[in-house]
Amino acid sequence: MSVLNVLGKPIKECSCDPMTGWKRDGFCHTDVADRGMHTVCCVVDEGFLEYLKMRGNDLITPMPMYNFPGLKPGDHWCVCAGSWLEAYKAGLACFVDLDATHVDTLAAIPLEYLEEHSLQKSVK
Repeated sequence: MSVLNVLGKPIKECSCDPMTGWKRDGFCHTDVADRGMHTVCCVVDEGFLEYLKMRGNDLITPMPMYNFPGLKPGDHWCVCAGSWLEAYKAGLACFVDLDATHVDTLAAIPLEYLEEHSLQKSVK
């Protein structure tokens, strides 16, 4: 059985450059050890990155010891559902790739919120 996205279809890759995902496989897969639920495939922007950094989650600064290059606006990255929801409530949510966002995200974030910031919607 394949893993599904929030649209009920097989999940697509989020990013391999930089390599993302809880399992660092390019997908926003999750498992019971993923306490942060890294399931939202985001297209990060400056406001979102700065908001997360202000909240203690610095995704901008490279950390070579963890093979983490640091993110820049436009990068795709699997973000914790709770972090994205906090940014949403603060008015700083970034775009989301629904095709690459894991179905388990819906346990934390209503689909309507994700659809408001859908990458697919922005390119139509």
